[in-house]
Amino acid sequence: MKKDSSLTDEGFFASQPLANTWADDEIEGQLAVDVYQTKNAVVVKAPVAGVDPEMIDIDVTNDSVAIRGERYDEKEVDQEGYHFQECYWGSFARSVMLPVECDAERAEATFKNGILTIRLPKIQKTKAKKLKVKPH
Repeated sequence: MKKDSSLTDEGFFASQPLANTWADDEIEGQLAVDVYQTKNAVVVKAPVAGVDPEMIDIDVTNDSVAIRGERYDEKEVDQEGYHFQECYWGSFARSVMLPVECDAERAEATFKNGILTIRLPKIQKTKAKKLKVKPH
Protein backbone atom coordinates (compact mmCIF):
# COMPACT_ATOMS: atom_id res chain seq x y z
CA MET A 1 0.00 0.00 0.00
CA LYS A 2 1.44 3.37 -1.01
CA LYS A 3 1.77 5.89 1.81
CA ASP A 4 1.23 9.59 1.24
CA SER A 5 4.44 11.56 1.69
CA SER A 6 2.44 14.20 3.59
CA LEU A 7 2.58 11.82 6.57
CA THR A 8 6.30 12.46 6.97
CA ASP A 9 8.01 15.23 8.89
CA GLU A 10 5.56 17.96 9.89
CA GLY A 11 2.74 16.33 7.90
CA PHE A 12 2.86 13.36 10.25
CA PHE A 13 2.19 15.53 13.28
CA ALA A 14 -0.73 17.23 11.52
CA SER A 15 -2.46 13.83 11.38
CA GLN A 16 -2.11 13.19 15.10
CA PRO A 17 -5.03 13.79 17.49
CA LEU A 18 -5.38 17.24 18.97
CA ALA A 19 -6.22 17.80 22.60
CA ASN A 20 -9.96 17.83 23.21
CA THR A 21 -11.38 21.26 22.53
CA TRP A 22 -13.94 20.90 25.29
CA ALA A 23 -13.12 21.73 28.89
CA ASP A 24 -14.72 18.88 30.81
CA ASP A 25 -13.38 17.14 33.88
CA GLU A 26 -14.78 13.75 32.89
CA ILE A 27 -12.64 11.18 31.14
CA GLU A 28 -13.43 10.76 27.46
CA GLY A 29 -12.60 7.87 25.19
CA GLN A 30 -10.75 8.63 21.99
CA LEU A 31 -12.70 7.94 18.82
CA ALA A 32 -10.89 6.03 16.07
CA VAL A 33 -11.01 7.81 12.70
CA ASP A 34 -9.89 7.32 9.12
CA VAL A 35 -9.01 10.48 7.17
CA TYR A 36 -8.41 10.40 3.43
CA GLN A 37 -8.51 12.66 0.39
CA THR A 38 -10.30 12.35 -2.91
CA LYS A 39 -9.75 14.73 -5.82
CA ASN A 40 -12.30 17.22 -4.47
CA ALA A 41 -12.75 16.48 -0.77
CA VAL A 42 -11.30 15.33 2.52
CA VAL A 43 -13.29 12.54 4.15
CA VAL A 44 -13.33 11.65 7.85
CA LYS A 45 -14.90 8.31 8.83
CA ALA A 46 -15.51 7.04 12.35
CA PRO A 47 -17.25 3.94 13.72
CA VAL A 48 -19.96 5.13 16.11
CA ALA A 49 -22.15 2.04 16.44
CA GLY A 50 -24.63 2.30 19.28
CA VAL A 51 -24.67 6.10 19.22
CA ASP A 52 -27.82 8.09 18.41
CA PRO A 53 -26.82 10.28 15.43
CA GLU A 54 -28.73 13.19 16.99
CA MET A 55 -26.36 13.02 19.98
CA ILE A 56 -23.16 13.52 17.96
CA ASP A 57 -21.62 17.02 17.99
CA ILE A 58 -19.37 17.96 15.09
CA ASP A 59 -17.40 21.20 14.82
CA VAL A 60 -15.60 21.94 11.57
CA THR A 61 -13.25 24.72 10.55
CA ASN A 62 -11.30 25.08 7.33
CA ASP A 63 -8.43 23.09 8.85
CA SER A 64 -9.89 20.81 11.54
CA VAL A 65 -12.74 18.54 12.57
CA ALA A 66 -13.84 17.86 16.15
CA ILE A 67 -16.32 15.07 16.97
CA ARG A 68 -17.91 14.42 20.34
CA GLY A 69 -20.65 12.09 21.52
CA GLU A 70 -21.66 9.47 24.02
CA ARG A 71 -22.36 5.75 23.82
CA TYR A 72 -24.77 4.52 26.51
CA ASP A 73 -24.67 1.02 27.96
CA GLU A 74 -28.04 -0.52 28.75
CA LYS A 75 -26.75 -2.62 31.63
CA GLU A 76 -28.36 -6.03 31.78
CA VAL A 77 -26.06 -7.45 34.46
CA ASP A 78 -24.07 -6.15 37.40
CA GLN A 79 -20.37 -5.44 37.00
CA GLU A 80 -19.38 -8.74 38.63
CA GLY A 81 -21.44 -10.67 36.05
CA TYR A 82 -19.02 -9.78 33.25
CA HIS A 83 -16.38 -12.21 32.01
CA PHE A 84 -14.95 -9.65 29.57
CA GLN A 85 -15.76 -5.99 29.20
CA GLU A 86 -13.88 -4.58 26.21
CA CYS A 87 -16.46 -2.22 24.72
CA TYR A 88 -16.10 1.43 25.58
CA TRP A 89 -19.22 3.04 27.05
CA GLY A 90 -19.40 6.72 27.87
CA SER A 91 -18.41 9.96 26.24
CA PHE A 92 -15.85 10.11 23.45
CA ALA A 93 -14.15 12.87 21.50
CA ARG A 94 -11.64 13.31 18.72
CA SER A 95 -10.14 16.32 16.98
CA VAL A 96 -7.97 16.07 13.87
CA MET A 97 -6.15 18.54 11.68
CA LEU A 98 -7.09 18.29 8.02
CA PRO A 99 -4.32 17.70 5.46
CA VAL A 100 -5.51 20.56 3.22
CA GLU A 101 -7.74 23.61 3.61
CA CYS A 102 -11.44 22.76 3.23
CA ASP A 103 -14.71 24.65 2.88
CA ALA A 104 -16.32 24.24 6.32
CA GLU A 105 -19.53 25.92 5.13
CA ARG A 106 -20.14 23.15 2.58
CA ALA A 107 -19.19 20.21 4.83
CA GLU A 108 -21.73 17.40 5.20
CA ALA A 109 -22.11 14.57 7.71
CA THR A 110 -23.94 11.29 7.12
CA PHE A 111 -24.57 8.23 9.29
CA LYS A 112 -25.03 4.75 7.83
CA ASN A 113 -24.65 1.30 9.39
CA GLY A 114 -22.93 2.73 12.46
CA ILE A 115 -20.36 4.71 10.45
CA LEU A 116 -20.17 8.50 10.63
CA THR A 117 -18.85 10.05 7.41
CA ILE A 118 -17.91 13.72 7.21
CA ARG A 119 -17.16 15.04 3.72
CA LEU A 120 -15.39 18.41 3.48
CA PRO A 121 -14.97 19.91 0.00
CA LYS A 122 -11.43 21.12 -0.68
CA ILE A 123 -10.93 24.81 -1.27
CA GLN A 124 -9.81 25.09 -4.86
CA LYS A 125 -6.84 27.39 -5.08
CA THR A 126 -6.79 29.45 -8.23
CA LYS A 127 -3.58 29.21 -10.17
CA ALA A 128 -1.75 32.37 -11.14
CA LYS A 129 -2.50 33.51 -14.64
CA LYS A 130 0.12 35.16 -16.80
CA LEU A 131 -1.02 38.37 -18.43
CA LYS A 132 0.52 39.89 -21.50
CA VAL A 133 0.67 43.64 -21.70
CA LYS A 134 -1.19 44.86 -24.74
CA PRO A 135 0.04 48.05 -26.34
CA HIS A 136 -2.46 50.88 -26.57
